[in-house]
Amino acid sequence: MLPCVKTGIIKIFNAYRKNPLLPISIGILLVSTIIVFIATRETYNAIEMASIWVRNYFGYFYLYLGLGCVLLLVAIALSPLGKIKLGKKNEKPEFTIWAWTAMLYSAGMGAGILLRAVQEPIFMQQNPPYLSDLPSDILALEFTFYQWGFTAWAFYGLFAMTIGYYLFVRKKKVLISSTIEDILHNKAARTGIDVLTIMTTVFGLIAAIGLGTTQINGGLNHLTSSNFGLVTTLLLTTLISSLAFYSAWKGVNKGIQVLSKINILITLAVLFFTFSQSDILKVVGNFLEASFHYIMDFIPMSLAYGNYDPGLAFLTDWTFYYWAFWLAWAPFTGIFIARISKGRSLRQLLLGVLIIPSLGTFFWFSVFGTSAFQLIEGWESYNNEFDGVFSSIFVFFGNYPFATFLNITTIVLLIGFLVTSVDSAVFVLSMFSDKGKKDPSKKHRLIWSLFIFLATIALILLGNAKPEINILIAAQKLLIITSLPFAFFMVFMALVFVKELLRHHKSYPLISKK
Repeated sequence: MLPCVKTGIIKIFNAYRKNPLLPISIGILLVSTIIVFIATRETYNAIEMASIWVRNYFGYFYLYLGLGCVLLLVAIALSPLGKIKLGKKNEKPEFTIWAWTAMLYSAGMGAGILLRAVQEPIFMQQNPPYLSDLPSDILALEFTFYQWGFTAWAFYGLFAMTIGYYLFVRKKKVLISSTIEDILHNKAARTGIDVLTIMTTVFGLIAAIGLGTTQINGGLNHLTSSNFGLVTTLLLTTLISSLAFYSAWKGVNKGIQVLSKINILITLAVLFFTFSQSDILKVVGNFLEASFHYIMDFIPMSLAYGNYDPGLAFLTDWTFYYWAFWLAWAPFTGIFIARISKGRSLRQLLLGVLIIPSLGTFFWFSVFGTSAFQLIEGWESYNNEFDGVFSSIFVFFGNYPFATFLNITTIVLLIGFLVTSVDSAVFVLSMFSDKGKKDPSKKHRLIWSLFIFLATIALILLGNAKPEINILIAAQKLLIITSLPFAFFMVFMALVFVKELLRHHKSYPLISKK
């Protein structure tokens, strides 16, 4: 072997021996992919059984954890601890409130609000979760708000607050394990926590890209009355992955921030056009009434208490799944929000994360939900036109002026939101594998972009090779399984973090008594 080659191999080996996150994570994911190829049906059945077991035995724990996160974040935000700044005492926020909101919303929700904009409110109206004295339209919106509101953002906010504190106040690395390294001294255990975070993030991305490209395919088929299949899906995946890599390569300021702003501007344009074509007073009235009842009913809904209990079957299909999904996305989204929150106080971060995106989401669902309710009322009979998750919003826009333009814009938005979700995840994964650096090397961004692209292609090809097995749904169910360890870890992390804040309470001039 040539001396220079031998020296290069030794350097690479020593580098990854000191920082094993990248090879371990990729190795586990490659082995998992091979197992799926070899035993597809058996793997799917195992994932199905495990996900049902988790939701049946730990679903209510998810509910209690969600409520606990919301109450904890509100308590810290309103307490003197909320004055703690993520950075130096006189440091100003790195990003404006507009740029900050655009990036956190694009990373945290994105394509999901397009996927469910019409389908979910209509489902809740046609299938009320529980008996209520409220009108069916208001109850449908209230329960939709509940599943997309404070709890989802509290999961994100807890990680954002904790990582932001350890990153900008304690000057630690951007790693989940950094939040508990003062308590947990075992390096192997800390590495295991980071590997689990990476794997959960990658599986979440694969599921998101797969679902997003499927909806884009549905839109293209609806617009052209065609039947685009595998080749189109692969081309869309290539396009999205390429744009995401370019954005991540450019970094937060030049790439992710710009795309996020464009996404939000187009989203707002679509939202306000739809709003202007709707019954404005009815939309505003429903928004205010449903928001009021959501706030008033939040605690009993969060506990599924008494008359607010939809039953195990409904919770399993909807709320347990949503809570597990938000939990699975919380580490990567929370870390990204922390990364862009330098210079903000804990109060600004927490109240901003809880209130701003929640209200925006509530208004979004009020506009589309109320408009869809009125369309159905005008039809006098409903034949499940909005039941299709991947086609409902395209069917909806078919009843509005400039329908073709709106549907094309929706497809562009889907691509944009997928890109901003993937590029922010690539950036976070690169921070993990590059020793927790705030600005990871472009080599790591390239590695993760390429690996996520190849893993997504593999899943899509596998799903088409065996049509009787839905690999994308299997990936979602896998998130429910992998989120369970995070649910327990979040409790531990929150306890350690609160203890840390209280222990250092007198160390911060901003919150100490003079």
